[in-house]
Amino acid sequence: MNTAARLSAYGAAVVLLGAGAFAVGSTVGAPADTPRPAAASAAPAGAPAPAQPAAPAEPGGLASSRNGYTLVPLTPTLPVATPTELAYRITGPDGAPVTRFEVGHDKQMHLVLVRRDTADFQHVHPVMSPDGTWRVPVTLAGGGSYRAFADFVPTGGPASTLGVDLSAPGRFAPVAPEPNRTATAPGGYQVTLDGDLTPGRSSDLTLTVSRNGRPVTNLQPYLGAYGHLVALRTGDLGYVHVHPDGTPGDGVTAPGPGITFHTEVPSAGTYRLFLDFQHGGEVRTVQFTVPTAGAGSPATPATPAAPAGGHGHDAGEGGH
Repeated sequence: MNTAARLSAYGAAVVLLGAGAFAVGSTVGAPADTPRPAAASAAPAGAPAPAQPAAPAEPGGLASSRNGYTLVPLTPTLPVATPTELAYRITGPDGAPVTRFEVGHDKQMHLVLVRRDTADFQHVHPVMSPDGTWRVPVTLAGGGSYRAFADFVPTGGPASTLGVDLSAPGRFAPVAPEPNRTATAPGGYQVTLDGDLTPGRSSDLTLTVSRNGRPVTNLQPYLGAYGHLVALRTGDLGYVHVHPDGTPGDGVTAPGPGITFHTEVPSAGTYRLFLDFQHGGEVRTVQFTVPTAGAGSPATPATPAAPAGGHGHDAGEGGH
């Protein structure tokens, strides 16, 4: 065999040996001590997949725009201790001001204005101009950053709560409310709170109204109920919808002294509760600070909280 033939035979042998090694490696696979990927599921064939915990519902008011609707403030800066007008619009998916709203709790629009430390709280009902501008007179107690919550149902759209920050230049002394189960309002009113907040589950809270030590049994309807409760999560001021039990005139719901609300909070923590109730033709507001169950509720009631600025309740609507 000449030199060229010998080289050709040698090259062919090398190719054959390489191909054989590749085939063996493909058949044998990884060494025995190499970890193999875990099976996708250890559940028996046909068994249902393990249930995943549901994500908690997101509170309202954390965004200024949602589902195509946007809260647009026209007065982003407000003076302190001076009567002024707060104005804003709600724009729709087409960017134009929305001018048609459904009635909810006796009003087309509910506006909650609260300082970010929750020291100054107002629940007011603006009036809308034909161009879709909502206006309401307010007076701020002190300087700081405020959060405005617009609670509404646009015709043909989803129920929405949008929030936006407003500024009030001036002296600011932050307040840190202590947990309490008893609160007072001018005129000799005292309100006690019973029940606990349990994250992710509906809980019944009962607020009992008395005046000068006697139960109030003739509360007057306010916003379609014997009381209206707003819950705000401290820290981010997440707005939680709270629903009252029963309706005035339904033949079942008593006009006091107890008002029961079905409340579901999305997470553990501390919540600020603001109750509006009407008696003697006047709306009054009391406030509570309530940790969720197991989060350190006080063993004894704290000093009653100061009234929560009821001066703004009837503004812009000529009374209830």
